[in-house]
Amino acid sequence: MDKTFSQWKKQALSKLDLSKKGSVDQDIEHVVSLLNSCEEYFTTSSCSGRTILIDGAPESSDVQKQNCIWLFVSHQKCTSDDLMSGLAKSSGDAVLKFEPFILHVQCRRLEDAQLMHTVAINSGFRNSGLTVSKTGKIIAAVRSTHGLEVPLSHEGKLLVGHDYIHFLTQIVNQKMEENLRRIHRSVC
Repeated sequence: MDKTFSQWKKQALSKLDLSKKGSVDQDIEHVVSLLNSCEEYFTTSSCSGRTILIDGAPESSDVQKQNCIWLFVSHQKCTSDDLMSGLAKSSGDAVLKFEPFILHVQCRRLEDAQLMHTVAINSGFRNSGLTVSKTGKIIAAVRSTHGLEVPLSHEGKLLVGHDYIHFLTQIVNQKMEENLRRIHRSVC
């Protein structure tokens, strides 16, 4: 099992980053580097948390990333002007989403995964869990539940006022701050 884990780790760390952004988010580079430097762990995917404004087809009830146009994305705090700029480009059904921190970590042993899970839960990532595949891969998923998803336009027509956009901007920024506090708690 140790040889297989080492092979999986070597292969995973030598692969290109296939995310849309193409790199590890700045706010979690230290976490990813720390985990990848440990013999017991390596990261398989991560996102520090982001605010996104996506535009889906009006006739589709399914808001999937593959079928959407990204009007705005930020892994940092945003402004209501950022969101209004994105909304101005909407011709479909625009949805504002806050997606919290997520981290997938492959672990050498079940005990290592249990430790990762305990740290995650104690840091506020209450939706974290473990999976063990048929091939023996042990994955710890570190995640929380403080996401947000709000429809803002239909067929390109804004459904809410500027005051509400400003209010939502404050909410997503508060969520981003809490997200970063939890990340900091997990490594301190």
